[in-house]
Amino acid sequence: MAKTKTRPWDAAEHLKTEEDMATYLEAVFEHGDAGLVAAALGDIARAKGMTQIAQQAGLGRESLYKALSPGGNPEFATILKVVQALGLKLQAIPR
Repeated sequence: MAKTKTRPWDAAEHLKTEEDMATYLEAVFEHGDAGLVAAALGDIARAKGMTQIAQQAGLGRESLYKALSPGGNPEFATILKVVQALGLKLQAIPR
């Protein structure tokens, strides 16, 4: 029997449109986990091109990878810069 080759699932490969990215981020916000939000922003940034997003946000690419990794702990100012560079906006609505 032939072995099936698998590889890790990468959300960035499935984020093709602005709507995909916004929907993904909204779903992550519902979990209320800051680390998950940072990782999701990293997925979206990788889908759009981390180098481009880092330049638009005025941040170093390496530091952005680190901040938006699953174990990263970015400052809120970094989150705001990345959201703006991604062409997204944060919105507060009543529960």
